[in-house]
Amino acid sequence: MLAAIAAQGSVTKAAKQLNYSQPAVSRHLARLEAETGAKLVQRVGRGIRLTPEGEHLARRAAEIVGRVDTAATELSAMVGLRTGRVRVAGFQSALAALVPHAAGTLRREHPGIELHLVEAHPRVALDLLRAGEVDVAVGFRYDDAAPDDVRATLLFDDPMYLLSLESGQTLEGHRDADWIAGCENCRRDFLEACAKVGFVPSIAYITDDTIVQQALVAAGMGVTTMPGLTLRTHHAPGIEVSVLPDFRRRVYLATYGEPPDPPATTAFISALHHAVEQTRPGEPAPAVAARLPHGD
Repeated sequence: MLAAIAAQGSVTKAAKQLNYSQPAVSRHLARLEAETGAKLVQRVGRGIRLTPEGEHLARRAAEIVGRVDTAATELSAMVGLRTGRVRVAGFQSALAALVPHAAGTLRREHPGIELHLVEAHPRVALDLLRAGEVDVAVGFRYDDAAPDDVRATLLFDDPMYLLSLESGQTLEGHRDADWIAGCENCRRDFLEACAKVGFVPSIAYITDDTIVQQALVAAGMGVTTMPGLTLRTHHAPGIEVSVLPDFRRRVYLATYGEPPDPPATTAFISALHHAVEQTRPGEPAPAVAARLPHGD
């Protein structure tokens, strides 16, 4: 009301602009003066004018009203998905094999949405999600458990493969081989899989770089295991792959807080599900399937 009075130059005209009665505007103006402890208007003849304090507050009022109008426009655009932002943290092979498909769908259907990507180990991605630094985390687990403080949705089961120079191999068939494995944190589930079939692998080479792991296998330096999603991003010539029964990882997406998710986040999640349907990452990629023994 003070902004309208400043713009119109009178209580009567301000009331007409706002569709209020003149007494109602006068009452609100009196209450505003009481709350601020400042004289905001002074009578001049049959009209009024703003005091210096009133002019100052009226300028701020105009700024506030403008910001509210801007916020309303921005929110309307977000609800209509004309604009928005979604921040995603995910592990390397998901960002390489899945997210680009989802990003393409998002760009075609909602070109105004900004997509920000961060490569992160699943545990780090969840920490970023909890801290509010990302909106979606794409991770994996080797068991069926899920964190109880986030909303996790299973995307697909990612099969694990044995990589060696011979086809049709098993974990126990290489109990005496040199093994190539990741860091201590990354190889825990691999060690558990070996323990289930009765041996402790001899780890000769340690690297988290899947390209280096495959290069070592191709050079005959040892054998390793690798998820199917990773094999879709890189498959070195000369390496044979054998699917490992009962050994897989579960790929999921997670969001934080109660539903519904913000519109841009919902749009990305829908695009990611579409990418999973189109690429079918839980099945062998054509290049991998061609090297699998018949029937696997």
